[in-house]
Formats: sequence, C-alpha cells, structure tokens
Amino acid sequence: MRTYSFLAVLLWSCMLPVIHMMPPPKRSNKQSHGEKITGLSESDGKTLHRTKRGWMWNQFFLLEEYTGPDTQYVGKLHTDQDKGDGNLKYILTGDGAGSLFIIDENTGDIHAAKKLDREEKSLYVLRAKAIDRKTGRQVEPESEFIIKIHDINDNEPKFTKDIYTASIPEMSGVGTSVIQVTATDADDANYGNSAKVVYSILQGQPYFSVDPETGIIKTALPDMSRENREQYQVVIQAKDMGGQMGGLSGTTTVNITLTDVNDNPPRFPQSTYQFSSPESAQPGTPLGRIKANDPDVGENAEIEYSISSGDGSDMFDIVTDKDTQEGIITVKKRLDFENKMLYTLRVEASNIHPDPRFLQLGPFKDTALVKISVEDVDEPPVFSRPWYLIDVDEDAKEGSIIGQVVAQDPDTRKNAIKYSVDRHTDLDRIFNIYSGNGSLFISKPLDREETPWHNITVIATEINNPKQSSQIPVFIRILDINDHAPEFAKYYETFVCENAKAGQLIQTVSAVDKDEPLQGHKFFFELVPEFAVHPNFSIVDNKDNTAGIMTRRNGYSRSKMNTYLLPIIIFDNDYPIQSSTGTLTIRVCACDSQGNMQSCSAEALLLPAGLSTGALVAILLCIVILLVLVVLFTALKRQRKKEPLIISKDDVRDNIVTYNDEGGGEEDTQAFDIGTLRNPEAREESKMRRDVIPEAIFQIRRTVPLWENIDIQDFIHRRLKENDSDPAAPPYDSLATYAYEGNDSIANSLSSLESLTTEGNQDYDYLSDWGPRFKKLADMYGGEDSDRD
Repeated sequence: MRTYSFLAVLLWSCMLPVIHMMPPPKRSNKQSHGEKITGLSESDGKTLHRTKRGWMWNQFFLLEEYTGPDTQYVGKLHTDQDKGDGNLKYILTGDGAGSLFIIDENTGDIHAAKKLDREEKSLYVLRAKAIDRKTGRQVEPESEFIIKIHDINDNEPKFTKDIYTASIPEMSGVGTSVIQVTATDADDANYGNSAKVVYSILQGQPYFSVDPETGIIKTALPDMSRENREQYQVVIQAKDMGGQMGGLSGTTTVNITLTDVNDNPPRFPQSTYQFSSPESAQPGTPLGRIKANDPDVGENAEIEYSISSGDGSDMFDIVTDKDTQEGIITVKKRLDFENKMLYTLRVEASNIHPDPRFLQLGPFKDTALVKISVEDVDEPPVFSRPWYLIDVDEDAKEGSIIGQVVAQDPDTRKNAIKYSVDRHTDLDRIFNIYSGNGSLFISKPLDREETPWHNITVIATEINNPKQSSQIPVFIRILDINDHAPEFAKYYETFVCENAKAGQLIQTVSAVDKDEPLQGHKFFFELVPEFAVHPNFSIVDNKDNTAGIMTRRNGYSRSKMNTYLLPIIIFDNDYPIQSSTGTLTIRVCACDSQGNMQSCSAEALLLPAGLSTGALVAILLCIVILLVLVVLFTALKRQRKKEPLIISKDDVRDNIVTYNDEGGGEEDTQAFDIGTLRNPEAREESKMRRDVIPEAIFQIRRTVPLWENIDIQDFIHRRLKENDSDPAAPPYDSLATYAYEGNDSIANSLSSLESLTTEGNQDYDYLSDWGPRFKKLADMYGGEDSDRD
C-alpha cells in the first residue's frame, strides 16, 4: 500500500493595522495512512477508524478597496510533494479564478488582480489542485477554500426617502410621535461599527426631537398653535460608526404640518352694525352681510348665525352663506315707516362643530348689535278692504249710487287721491265712479237675467304722483226683481178625441219664469175672464206649478169645429205680481177606442164614405198625368215664342253673328248702351239674348255719360276676356262691337235686339213704308203669321 504525504499549506492572516499580508506559520497535515483512533462505542464496542483527510484550508482574509501600488497578496499553496524542482503545477479554479485571483503555477502564490468591493461580493469559493507536469496526474486531491473580503467603512447611511411629509394636530402634548425615519448602511453590520447608525436633529429644534436609535420624531414643545405657525421643516442626520468622529453621515428633510382643531371661537370684528331698508322692500330682500372671524379652517370654522333678541326679531331674519361664512340679514315681513322707523337686533355667531377638549377655553360663540333704520318711500294708496262686494237691485235707476270704495295714502304727506274704473273690466260702461270720493253709480240699465254678476276693477291714483296707483276688485251682484211674467214652458200640441168624455184630461201644462225669487217659483193658472166658464174645456190648477186641461162635454165634431183656442192666464206669486196669457191650440182628431190619435186632417171628411183605396190611387194618378201634360204644353209654347231671328242655313253660331239691320244714326243710343262697355261693374243679370225676340218690355235705359279718363278699348278687351273665361256664357256672341256716335238723334232705333215690344201689343206695319232695305223686317214682324212662317 502506497503512502501519500499531505500537502502543507502556508496560511497568511490579514492584520488590520498592517497594509501588507504576513505569511502564517506553515502547518503540515501529513499523517500516516494507517493512523487510527481506538475507542468503544456505547452499543457494540467496535473500533472506530479516522478517515483520511485530503486538502485542508483555512479561510483567507482580504481587505476591500485595496489601493496599493502592487497587487494584493492573498496566500500561498504548497505540498510536501513539491521538491522545488518544478515538476509540480498548481491550478486554481472557482469564483474569480484567472480574473480576480491569479496563482503562480510554479510557486503557488495567490494574488488579487483587482480592487474588490465587499458590498458587491463578500466571499469567494475557490478550488486548488497540484498535478505532475510529466504524468499529468494529481499528486494531491482537489481541495476547496474560501477567500473572505474584510469590510471597511466606505458607505454612508442612506434614508429610504429624500423628503418625508408628516402632519400632527395642533395643541398636541410633548412627546407626541410624528413620524419615523429610517436610514440603512451598506457596510457589514457584523464587522466593526461601520453599519451602526445613530440619528440626530440638525434643524427643527426646539419644536421637535428625534430618538437616536429608532429615528422616531416627536414633539418637543407643548400647545403648538397652527394659527401662529403651520409649517415646520426638520432636518435629520444619520451617522455610522456609532456617531463617532470619522463616521460617514447622510441627511433627510421632514416637512411637518400642524392640522387644525377647533380651538378658537368666532369673534365679530366690531360690536355694532348699522343697515337701512326702504319700507317698500319685499320679504326676502337682503339688507346686508355681517361676518364673525374664526382663525380655524374647514369645518372647524363653520359658523351659524341667529337672532337671539331684539325688537325686530319678528321683522327680520338672518341666514348663513355656506361659501363665505357670512350672515345675510333679510326682510321677513313688510315694513312700515309710519309705524316704526328703527329696529334693533342682537345677532349671535356660534361654531357648528365645537371640540369638547377645548370647551374650557370659553364659549365658542359671539354676539353683536345690529341696528336697522327704515326709510320712507312714496307708497301707492291703500284700500280699506282687500275687495268689495256690492248688491244692487236690477231696477236701480241710472245715476243712483250703489256703493263706495275708500283708499288713502299711507305716507305722512297724505296726498289726495282720485278714483277711476278700469274700462277693460267694464267695456259696456255700465258703471262709473266719482273721482273725488270713490262713490260708484249706475250709467246704464241693469238686467239680472242677462248678466247677474259684474266684476270691475277700481283704480286709486295719487294726484301729485300718478305713478303711484293701486287696484281693487269690486264684485257687483245684481239682485232679482219680479220683472218677467211666467209663460208656457214649451209649445204644446194638444188634441181632443171626437169621442172624448166630459172630465177627461187632455193636456198638462207647466210654466217657466226668468226671474229667480228667493222663495222659489209659484205659478197659478186660470182661464181669461171671458172664458171663465168655457163650454168646451176647463183648467185645473195642480198646485205644483202645473195645470191640467179637462174636457167639459161628451163628443166633439171635426166637421163643426176642428180647432179650439183656449187662452190661459199664468200668474206668479212675487211682488209685483206678473202675469201673461198663453193660448193653447186644441185640435179635434179621430181616435180609436183606446184614445190614440188616428187623424186630425179636416180634408179627410170630404172624401166619399164608400170610396176604396184603389179608387183613391187612380184619382191621384190621373191628377199627376194632367199636371205633366200642362207642364209640357207650357214648355212647348215657350219654345215657340223663343224662335231665333236668324234663319240662315249656314248659321254655325260659333264666332260670327250677322245682323241685317242698321243703326239709327249717330244719335242712336237705344240699340246698345255703350256705358256697359265703359262700366266694368255692369250687372250680369242685365245681359239679354240678341238672337231671340224679347219676352217682355223693358224700360228704356238712361244714357250714361262718358267717362273721360277711361279707355273704351281696354274695357272691351276686359269684357271679352271675362266672357271667354266664363263657362256658362252662351257661344252665340263672341264679339259684338257697337260704335258710339253721339247723343240726341232725331231718328228712333231700328234695332230689333232691344226693341221695346211684346207679342200682341206692337204694330209693325210701318216697316213696309221704309223701303226695300227693311223688307226683311217687314216680313218678319209685319204679318200676323210671321212667327209661324
């Protein structure tokens, strides 16, 4: 069995006061392979063997942030197999091997190639082995060791925030915690005092203090008032090395705000306020504002105003403006300068949200005196009542006084007043008023049945200042008088049967009256005196405003008397008594056995008793045929009388009408009235057919004088256009033009169109003496049978 020797390692420890590394004493770990430790176990007493150990290393210690000129020496690796002949090669692997840590492969010396920072990495784990250069085999097993970086105080404390913000209620006691600040140090807390932080206050005394170990900031003065100072800025320092000289430090700023508490009552800046108001101010009108000052803020400064006392507490009111915390004084009731000119109020302002902790400081309210003076204004007249009701009899005479309205000027000057009626409320001017004293009188007769109520408005106006006026409604009720007589309620169609018996009721009548008596209507019925004892009918008053018509004999005959007139007098019971006479028409009719009317016609009696229904129909049919024949005969005769004058075979009657006559000369005005052309308003019913013989004799038209400023041609065209557009105009005359030649012709008109003749009363024999040019007319009118020819 081959025996291996253990590798001897020289350990160099790091001394803090010394800059360079000192090699530690060499320690040999070499032991014989067969070394044993003998002992008995508690259980079986077997021999315990000690396991062979390979490499065994202590920790290497290295200072961080080394700034020397040479590389920092860490330590040396060595084995007993190394004879110094250079056959062995040392190899280093692990964290930072080859970059941060380098090894001399011949000697085993380890150096740090770079400056190390413990805050980045505090320890490095490395592995070392020794191999034979010739064979390449390890002469010792690979062993692991640690290089630990020793800390130096190279980091200052740092706060978690650059600026802290905190608040605390004002008036807090001493030692009240405000906020805790925290600072951290990146140095090793387990090695020295590099990471031991101590807090101190650099700015903010004597108001605040800080706990040196915890960093808790507390109040240092009692009863700090926000109203005196609201903001504080405190600077806190954190220093390592336990606060000793040479330690590193960092600072932070803490902004502390004192929050408000309700520790101040409201206070009025002055004890008395004065305001004025016109007496015409309407309720709700603001008069002014008052404000009590409260140094608190927010809801702690909310104030409520009220009127605690004073002679104007029922005339004025005060409300709080929530936005400005002001008290607004307003008018509560209508003011009257003549009644009271000055009011005094005691106004109180109090906090809405008092703090019970500070009630011992005093009442959280204040009072002030408010004086309000009333100013006189010119007011309109005031009526003695809000409205007037006047009763008037409808028979009141014109000019009679029916009532009076009274108004007066409420001002001290007592101006004179005049009265008038608003005519928009009395369009018929039935009422009037005396402007000096307000007495109302009637201007026109009254009629309750037409208008039972009149609602008018009376205006009262100051004479010296017409702008000041007021109105009052006046309700006039027209009282009824008995000025209308009762009359039948409706028209009665009354009949009596021919077979009626004596004492039979044939009709019930009632009456109405336009009047409205207070006791209600009561009517009485009776026959007129001359018919008091009527041989045929009688009347019975039913005592309920109705009356019954009774028969007084048996049987009535239509052949003797088919209609009876029964005059009835109707009375009322009001004063003065009014009455009227109504005539009831009673017809005699044929009735069946049940009393139902069958016929009331008297003509039915003229028919033969035994005439059948078929015979009646035949008679009526003959009468109708005769009537038709008469109508046809009349129409044919009228058609013959209207035979046209023009008998030309080529008469188309479309556009041209030929007249074979001549005018009567320049002075002929009877043939055609040219005034019709000049007068556009000529009546249409005066137009006549010019191609037929006139049916009746017309009066000769009077000559219409010419209008000098009217163009005849324009009127002709206008009349032509009207006739063309009239669908009812006959197409016989499209255009007939008559020239106007003058007045006072000694020759009569020869025109047949407007000759004043009728058939049978005009002699046309003189036409034969006028020569051959009038032969046609002589043939047409001269002979007796000319029409038929």
